[in-house]
Amino acid sequence: MTNQSVDVCIIGCGPSGLMLSRLLAIKGVSSIILERSKRTHVEKRIRAGVLEHGAAQTIIDSGMGERLKAERMLHDGVCFVIDGKQARIDLTAYAEGQQISVYGQHEVVQDMIAFTLENDVEIVFDAADVALHDFETGVSPSAGPNAGPSASPNASPSVTYQKDGQEHTVSCKYIAGCDGFHGVSRKSMPDDKITEFHRSFPFAWLGIMAKAEPASDELIYARHRNGFALHSMRSQILSRLYLQVPLETDIADWPDDKIWDELDLRLGADAGWSVNRGEIIDKSVTPLRSFVVEPMQLGKLFLAGDAAHIVPPTGAKGMNLAIADVRVLAVGLAKMLNENDGSMLNEYSQICLRRVWKAQRFSWWMTAILHTPEGAHDTYQSRIDQADLEHLLSSDCYAKIFAENYVGLPFEV
Repeated sequence: MTNQSVDVCIIGCGPSGLMLSRLLAIKGVSSIILERSKRTHVEKRIRAGVLEHGAAQTIIDSGMGERLKAERMLHDGVCFVIDGKQARIDLTAYAEGQQISVYGQHEVVQDMIAFTLENDVEIVFDAADVALHDFETGVSPSAGPNAGPSASPNASPSVTYQKDGQEHTVSCKYIAGCDGFHGVSRKSMPDDKITEFHRSFPFAWLGIMAKAEPASDELIYARHRNGFALHSMRSQILSRLYLQVPLETDIADWPDDKIWDELDLRLGADAGWSVNRGEIIDKSVTPLRSFVVEPMQLGKLFLAGDAAHIVPPTGAKGMNLAIADVRVLAVGLAKMLNENDGSMLNEYSQICLRRVWKAQRFSWWMTAILHTPEGAHDTYQSRIDQADLEHLLSSDCYAKIFAENYVGLPFEV
């Protein structure tokens, strides 16, 4: 059995955990990252690919974004297709010159892991049976349900895990749960100490990654009588595309040619326009859902990223919210550890949840107006959604609200 001590034990080796470790290191705070999966699995997981202006700049400013800065695709706008008619919103015109960066999340993670290991922060991959202990101690009784830690010397959280047949213990001052929706961190919080908010949508996305040059220089969101479609990309040679499908869809019922034909139908903006076809290297069906837990902290345990909230991917907010969370958490932890000032940690949930719920609203709205209600193509709601889209594409005021949300609201911290 081994025992080691750090300031912060981070559970999860995704963007939030890796970014938090780096931001803490800049402030002289030590950490270790525990990850239940193998490194190869973590680095190949296909996830989001759109970074808000502020999220991309955070990665670059941290020192982990050299390849991001060199290889990302900067987009000035996004396109919409409504039953074959295309319109564009100029993000830079409506959002004070800000752009979005298109760069795959798995590429972000690969860059961050390499940087983290090169800078002597330990990442334990294949950490099994991770368990959190004694994190509820050290809370001021007068600080309320969202309370952060006090300076009590008796508060001593720890995390245990199994590796190579041996049990290991990490003694720490704080624990950061960055291990996703299915991770152990949130599940370690007693049910009577948290409130969970859920919303499931009555459809799914069939997503593909294809070795094909993107057919558009910008993202295309399409609303069609057959359902939603999205044309995105991960690089100059990789296209990422999605189709709205029923929840019960079997991927076997969608051979490659059928997928390409349906994408052409839903995305075809002009006569003769079509997607570029190529070898499909990844194919999956993903239900859409929303989730938020309140508070995002309990004692000396703090949740960040998907461990605390899930948004439907329509608004491209998942990875961006994770980075926003740890910006706040890193400052709060550093102030507590370096200055014995727990004021920001006490407000961690309130600060983060203000942004989370705005992102939930934006993602819900985009999902609602772009997707066709299942089994009812001509319903009242469908007409309302189409009118909403047409208003968005014809109103400067509405377009400005969209652009400000899409490129990312200002950081509170």
